[in-house]
Amino acid sequence: MTVLVGYVPSLLGEAALAAAVEQARFRDEPVLVVNTSRGDAYVDPRLAQEPDLNRVVRELTAAGVPHTVRQLIRGRDAAEEIVEIVEAEDVSLVVIGIRHRTPVGKLIMGSTAQEILLRVRCPVLAVKAPETD
Repeated sequence: MTVLVGYVPSLLGEAALAAAVEQARFRDEPVLVVNTSRGDAYVDPRLAQEPDLNRVVRELTAAGVPHTVRQLIRGRDAAEEIVEIVEAEDVSLVVIGIRHRTPVGKLIMGSTAQEILLRVRCPVLAVKAPETD
């Protein structure tokens, strides 16, 4: 079994990564870090750069957690990628970061987190970023 974390290079991604490490230790399972982009924009703030991924690997290694990092740029959204991985592999838990959005915003735009919550077959841990002053 594996703990999958949807990672983005932000406070939200860091909160999700920290929660995934905690869960992986508790469950005695490895962590699969997934970072995705559709690849349809010149700049995508959700796409982790090499220094970001190197730091993630250093953190997981220092924490003593077995891990794998996948960066996927295949023209699909993050929810599709995560759902496909969960269906194909032995994932026990998905950890995602969620941000505050108004109910109207979610109704009109939907959200990646909402789609993951509705579509994956395993438990999902939704984590909020710590509040900053």
